[in-house]
Amino acid sequence: MDNKLTLVECPRDAMQGWKHFIPTEQKVDYLNSLLKVGFDILDCGSFVSPKAIPQMADTKGVLPQLQLDGVNTKLLTIIANTRGAEDAVQFDQVSYLGFPFSISETFQLRNTNKTIAESLKQVEEIQNLCVQKGKELVVYISMGFGNPYGDEYNADVAIKWVGELVKRGIRIISRADTVGVAKPDNIEY
Repeated sequence: MDNKLTLVECPRDAMQGWKHFIPTEQKVDYLNSLLKVGFDILDCGSFVSPKAIPQMADTKGVLPQLQLDGVNTKLLTIIANTRGAEDAVQFDQVSYLGFPFSISETFQLRNTNKTIAESLKQVEEIQNLCVQKGKELVVYISMGFGNPYGDEYNADVAIKWVGELVKRGIRIISRADTVGVAKPDNIEY
């Protein structure tokens, strides 16, 4: 087992929840300060529809202003579909594309307007694009410890979907406790 710890900083998640728009230059300054820290990965932007996440509408303008010379930190941006992936792979600065894949049918529909089956098809398309463009796809298993919607959940459900992702060549899978229902008894190392 590889015991390497990877430090991922995710200011994008916090910023996207702010109601008032954070000026682009302020985002650039903040992200550049985080790049100096030495995180392994910086989740810094989004290629999701600006209607869904208006705060991240300026990601295309932020990325070219990031000071990456002499920095080992790799950049990750979130995408929700093939269209977003096509935009993200155009940026040499971006090493990782993050895709939220919910194992709750209800949440997947609410989050991406797609069923789990449709989202799995998108994962295949995005993975192929990432391979062609030299990027790495990171899949976040949303609702990875349960959900509040009454959708079926147990460890076997999570294991099943992780297996499906692995079959499609996904090497980085992050199980997310999206709604804070994980308990110490659910987690083993």
